[in-house]
Amino acid sequence: MRDRFKTPTAKDTMTGLRAAPKLLLDKEQRLFRSVSPIVELGAYEALWDAEGASFKKLAELFRHYPDAAPSDFVGEKESRQYADKVLAIFKKRAIADFGVRLHGAGEYPDRLRDADDPVEFLYFQGDWDLAHAPKQIAIVGTREPTDEGRRRTRKLARLLVKDGYVIVSGLARGIDTEAHTAAIDAGGSTIAVLGTPLSETYPRENAELQRTIARDHLLVTQVPVCRYTRQLWTGNRFFFPARNVTMSALTDATVIVEAGETSGTFVQARAALAQKRKLFILDSCFKNRKLTWPKRFQEQGAIRVSDYEDIAAHLG
Repeated sequence: MRDRFKTPTAKDTMTGLRAAPKLLLDKEQRLFRSVSPIVELGAYEALWDAEGASFKKLAELFRHYPDAAPSDFVGEKESRQYADKVLAIFKKRAIADFGVRLHGAGEYPDRLRDADDPVEFLYFQGDWDLAHAPKQIAIVGTREPTDEGRRRTRKLARLLVKDGYVIVSGLARGIDTEAHTAAIDAGGSTIAVLGTPLSETYPRENAELQRTIARDHLLVTQVPVCRYTRQLWTGNRFFFPARNVTMSALTDATVIVEAGETSGTFVQARAALAQKRKLFILDSCFKNRKLTWPKRFQEQGAIRVSDYEDIAAHLG
């Protein structure tokens, strides 16, 4: 019984799923307790700094304790130490204005729970109300689009904005950049779901676009700052496909404009189908005889569309 009453370190939590004393509160007490955003921020970062931490393992932890918060597994002193590290990094990178969202407290989007391994914590900059917009659609695709692919993306984004949709993408070069830029140019709103912390910019050429979205629209990320900062790109690259899963869960549908045979876009395609979101694939992808993936996803439930009118009809 002694271990039950021992406040675990973040490392203990990830390896042994041990409950902290606060988890011995009954469910109603936990639901109505006060939450400190800065402590939860630090606790989330501490959990991620444990060896072997991943979105899957964290999701398993919170499935085991469904009403818990990150601070239930990390002491307040350790949480505040990690929070101080994050704030120091943000200050160095001139991130002065940001917010956080925690599952079970505040305005966390319930639709994110549709992901196989839903995130418990998000950082954001900008207009959080956009995360709750009634009409959101993701436009994604290759980082090396054709000129025609760029044209199709811009046209699609403009028409969706005209119909009241918020355009969501991942701020990558190529299709993502075209989608964000076209939405802004059309006077609409856009959300960028990042594969980096708020303190980083990738790719570098999108630094100004990222600042614009942070100021006038919405940036969202689930990527832990301390873990990202201390590890090499070989570890950080796995945050990018994870953000695609979150992007799909946040939206009503995903549109693939162009993608090669080994595109990271397929992570989002699989997630959309698993989450019961609509997955649209432009007809031009099917007409490219070098590609086998469009037919494969169509057989799994994706929708082949020729133009915006097709998408609008399926969206209702």
